Amino acid sequence: MTRRIPNPGALFLLPLALAVASGCGNTASSPAPASRGGVLPNGVRVDVSTTGAVSLSIDGRPLLAMPEGIAPIVRSFEESYQGATAIWTFARTGATEERVGGLRGTRREGDAVVVELGDPASELRAVLRVHPDARQPEATVIEMDLDPALPSAPPLSGSGTTALRSPVFPVRIDADATFMGFGEQYAAVDQRGEAFTLMVSEQGIGRKPGGNRALSGDAHTTYFPMPWYLDARGFGVLFRTPRRVDVDLGRTDPGTAWFELVGESRVELVVFPGPRPLDVVRQLGGEVGRPTLPPDWAFDLWVSAQGGTEKVLARAAKLRANDVPAGAIWSQDWTGLRRNFDGGYGVQYRWQADETHYPGLADMIRTLHADGFRFLAYVNPFVDEKLPNHFPEMKDRGLLVTRENGDAYVAFAPNGSSSHPDLTQPEAREYVKSQLRAMILDYGIDGWMADFAEWVPLDARFADGTDGGTRHNLFPEAWQRLSREVMDELRPGDGAVFSRSGWTGVQAVSQITWTGDQETGFEAEDGLPTVVPAMLNLGLSGVPFVTHDIAGFSSSTVPPSTKEVFLRWTELGAFTPIMRTHDGNKKLDNWAWDSDEETIAHFRRFARIHRALGPELRALAAEARETSAPMVRHPVLVFPDVPEARTVKDEFLLGDSLLVAPVVEAGAITRDLWLPPGTWYDVWSGTALDGGRRIVVDAPIGRPPVFSRDHDRPDLRAIR
Repeated sequence: MTRRIPNPGALFLLPLALAVASGCGNTASSPAPASRGGVLPNGVRVDVSTTGAVSLSIDGRPLLAMPEGIAPIVRSFEESYQGATAIWTFARTGATEERVGGLRGTRREGDAVVVELGDPASELRAVLRVHPDARQPEATVIEMDLDPALPSAPPLSGSGTTALRSPVFPVRIDADATFMGFGEQYAAVDQRGEAFTLMVSEQGIGRKPGGNRALSGDAHTTYFPMPWYLDARGFGVLFRTPRRVDVDLGRTDPGTAWFELVGESRVELVVFPGPRPLDVVRQLGGEVGRPTLPPDWAFDLWVSAQGGTEKVLARAAKLRANDVPAGAIWSQDWTGLRRNFDGGYGVQYRWQADETHYPGLADMIRTLHADGFRFLAYVNPFVDEKLPNHFPEMKDRGLLVTRENGDAYVAFAPNGSSSHPDLTQPEAREYVKSQLRAMILDYGIDGWMADFAEWVPLDARFADGTDGGTRHNLFPEAWQRLSREVMDELRPGDGAVFSRSGWTGVQAVSQITWTGDQETGFEAEDGLPTVVPAMLNLGLSGVPFVTHDIAGFSSSTVPPSTKEVFLRWTELGAFTPIMRTHDGNKKLDNWAWDSDEETIAHFRRFARIHRALGPELRALAAEARETSAPMVRHPVLVFPDVPEARTVKDEFLLGDSLLVAPVVEAGAITRDLWLPPGTWYDVWSGTALDGGRRIVVDAPIGRPPVFSRDHDRPDLRAIR
């Protein structure tokens, strides 16, 4: 049965049209009687209803289920796209849908339950195989193969439309279902009721509704998306695919979530059974990998210092003179200065030092080391055609990504124009790694920001035969793998790398993830308030080591950072695993740690608090390395049986014992927050409070709401 879309521009209206056409609404509360199925060796029960809906459960507890009477579908369409600034928009024409149909039969094949679906009026058939995961037997895999099989997606065209076919898988939305995670999301934690695209992209600047989407993005554009969600009832679902995934989590039909794997030929998803949300995160880590443990020194304060050798050394001396307990200096401009389009200060895109800007760089780093500082730098994957350092050689050797005609692909980039290394080639990987090795061997650099990785053109071609549509989401993993391999080779256990971009599996090669380029203000869409949701969702997605820029970066749609912004962001930074400042895009205008004496005193005090938390942070990090348990924890991980915990998006627990509710609103001197069940001690007063309720507390600058579970913290209160 083929249906013409009534409105080709309405991407997420299609599932509802099919549901209505098949006479099915939201039947989640009254499923049809189950027919054949069985219990898998891992204890998961598979039930198949008389209409072909598959549902999973374990020990009587529900896991993933398909909606009753709503079958998977296949979409066919022509698609074009735009996105010069790494924020893509897609347009479809001529779209049709074909419903797979109802139950044809079930059978048992070894450890698998096999379900055959198909409508007698259609040639389209589907076979679902439900079985324990070979890599992690406690998890359950659902594979859906189509007959006739969907063809492999053709390479995307940058100048026209591409014909694509996509499988779309339905998931039942129960009354108490949640959809948490999806990688790094900034606006909320539970995404139920939302519809959006999952594809590695720029976050967006400002992110205000109605803005220029090519620059501002939207509520869901993100450096680190992931086709993964955690249901707070105690299970998680991951779709295994490198391709873009479009999700509709009940916006079209409140009873059905739809997952479209754009251009994919089949569906493969894995269900992690919990039973508790923290177990689910551990199980996810067994699938995607666990980040490398940061070195002990990484849990001391990092301070941004730029401007050349003399200015960096002077900045470090000022930290010592003011008794600020910083352990690392990081200088992103070691490769040279460049002005950004908006007048801010950028850096030159290369993997070599600017010896004019930083004369005697190696000597400078030795001086910093002698004074107890580590030194971190900056790299990104852009290959600047305007600089002589890398582009000519890499082009001549064929080490760059190409266009359809085989020419090196040079595209618009934040520095004007650049290419990318083709990281499917061993020679290109080795070229970049040789540059990273030199940073350590020639200069003594202790780590770096591995920036970007979102800008690979969607119509690029790679030496291994893949195209941008397949390779784009995987590029962050390939880019970060280079740093991981070099650090493991030259600085095992003692080097630090922080990055912002990712997709499923980047966890295995990453280390520290920072939340990206927030604006330098209190704006709800892209300022300080977005940091906590970003950290929470990363933690729910198997990313335990997180950081952020004190006090933001962009200053593109807002003024440079103010004193209040800096003080409040510092308070949050002290209770973040990695406390780190950034000078920001408008570095000469932004408020800094040494802008006045009051700010110095505030910064020193919270840096000392962060250092006092060091033993706890290191213990939490060691736990995370083994279990993926995030250091910054959503309350649902600690209080899984408390319904109120599921709704939180603006507070977190550091481990299990410290509740942090940062002030993220301009001018606020009180804070409304949810205090979980139990006895909690106000860290700043020592007052004991009964939890399990919402409260309003005083929160002047210098006293962000922080509560200790079951015991007082006079050690933190005494710090000045």
